[in-house]
Amino acid sequence: MRKSFMYTFSLLIILSLILGACGGAAPAQPAAEKPAAEAPAAEKPAEQPAAEAPAAEKPAEQPAAEQPAAEKTVLNVWSFTNEINTMAIAFEGKHADVDIKYTMIPMTNGEYQTKLKAALGTADAPDVIALEASFVKELVESDFLADLGELLPDAEANKTYPFVVDVGTNDGVTKAYAYQATPGALFYRRSLAKEYFGTDDPAEIQALLSDLDKFVAAAAVVKEKSGGNTYMVGSSGDFQNPFFANREQPWIVDDTLVVDPMVQKYVETAKLFRDQGYEAQAQQWQEGWFAGMNDSLVDAQGNPKKVFSYFLPTWGLPYVLAPNAKSADGSSDTSGDWGVISGPLPYQWGGTWLGVMKDSSKMDLAKEFVRFATLDQENLTNWATGVYTNDYLKAIDPQVPADQMQAPGDFVSSQVVVEKIISSFDNSELSAFLAGQNSYAGFAEAAPSVNAKLMTGSDDAIQRALNDPLNQYLNGEITEDQMWSTWKDSLRIEFPDLTIP
Repeated sequence: MRKSFMYTFSLLIILSLILGACGGAAPAQPAAEKPAAEAPAAEKPAEQPAAEAPAAEKPAEQPAAEQPAAEKTVLNVWSFTNEINTMAIAFEGKHADVDIKYTMIPMTNGEYQTKLKAALGTADAPDVIALEASFVKELVESDFLADLGELLPDAEANKTYPFVVDVGTNDGVTKAYAYQATPGALFYRRSLAKEYFGTDDPAEIQALLSDLDKFVAAAAVVKEKSGGNTYMVGSSGDFQNPFFANREQPWIVDDTLVVDPMVQKYVETAKLFRDQGYEAQAQQWQEGWFAGMNDSLVDAQGNPKKVFSYFLPTWGLPYVLAPNAKSADGSSDTSGDWGVISGPLPYQWGGTWLGVMKDSSKMDLAKEFVRFATLDQENLTNWATGVYTNDYLKAIDPQVPADQMQAPGDFVSSQVVVEKIISSFDNSELSAFLAGQNSYAGFAEAAPSVNAKLMTGSDDAIQRALNDPLNQYLNGEITEDQMWSTWKDSLRIEFPDLTIP
C-alpha cells in the first residue's frame, strides 16, 4: 500500500538494470578458488633434505610471513547500531577466511532508511541488512530480500518465538529472522511505591496496576500523595506501543484506513495524563526523559521532580534504564530501587531482524551469517550472558574499539536458549538492579503470548504521521477534530490510493 516507497523501488530497479548493462568489475573470488601460488606438481624437485638441495632447485617454499596473504571473502553488512558488529567479529573468529565490512548508519532523521532505500537494487547494496521493528515489514513485503525458508528447521529446533518468525514472513515466505524477542513490561520505583501504596512487592503492585482503569486511578494517587512532585510516567509517548499492540484490527483493511478503538483510547489517555499532570511532558529519548530515571529531573522553575514508572521492553533494562540510573554528576543513583511487572497492557516493542539481499553475490555466506546471528544456540547464549566482552573480541581482532562488547541481559529469540540460561540471572547485576528480581524469568513467561500479526509495512509511516498533530492537541494548540483531520490529510499524501473515511 505504501505507493511512494514502491515507486522509489521501481525507479531503483530500472536504474540497476541500466547500470548492470554497463558492466562492472568481477567480484573477488574466495581464496579457495584462486590459483595456487606454487609451481605445478610436475615441476617440483624430488623431496630431499633441505641442506642438500641446490638453491636453484629448492621448492618455492618461503617463510609464512613472506607468502602472499590469502585474500578473504568480504561480506558487506549494514546496520543502524554497532551491536551486530559484535556478532560480526565473533563470526570472523569462526571463519578465518571471511572479512565482514560492517557499516553503521544511524537512524537519526531516517538516515539509515534513506540510504538503504537508495542502495536497493544497485551495485552499492550490502549483502546483509539489519531491519528495525518500525520498518522491517516494509522490506519483508518488498521483492528485495532473499527467501530464507531453508533456515526454518533451525528456527523450529530453537523454538524461536512465533511472533519473531511471523514478523519476518510475508505471504508464506520467510525473509528475515531476529536474535531478540522483545515483550514489554512496566518498570517502577520501589521506594516511591512504598511511599504512595505502602508496598513495593511486585505481585501487589501488579494487582494495583493490572488494567488501564487501575493505572489511571494509581496515577491520581501518586499525584495527590506527592503533591504533584511525582509523575506516573515520563512521556505520553510511553503509551503508544502498549495501546497500538492491543488493537484488534490493523491500520489498513481492504485498502481502507481503520482507526481501531484502542487508537482512540490512546489519544484519550494521553490527553487525560497531560491535562491532569500525570506525565512529565518529557519527550522520549530526550534529556528530561532520561533524567527521570535517576532523580535529576527538574521542572521549568528548577524544582526537583520524580517519575514513578516507565513502559520499556526487554532491551530497555540493559540498554536504557540501567545505564541511565546514575545521574551525570554522580549525585544520584537509583540502581537497586526498581521493580518490574507486566503492567496494565501486554505489548511488544522493537527488535532487530536480519535479511539477505536477493541479488547478493555472496548468498551462501550471507545466509550463514544470518543463521549464526539469529539461530545459532552457542552464539545466542554468548550474546545473552555477556561472553562477548571487549577482551574476547580483541582476541579475534586487536583493532576492535574499546567500547565494543555485549553486556549480559538481552532477551534472545530462542526459547530453548532462554530456558537454559534463566537461572544464570538469579544473582546477576541486572537482578541486583531490580532488588533481587529475575527479569529474564518474567520475560520468559510473557514472550510466548506476544502477537505481532497486525504488523504491516505501512505501520511506521501511519503512526509517525500522528505524532505531531497529537502533540499539538495535547498542548492545546488545536482541537481533537483538527488533530484527526490533520493526520488524515497527511496520509492522503503519503497513501494516495488509500480510502480514508
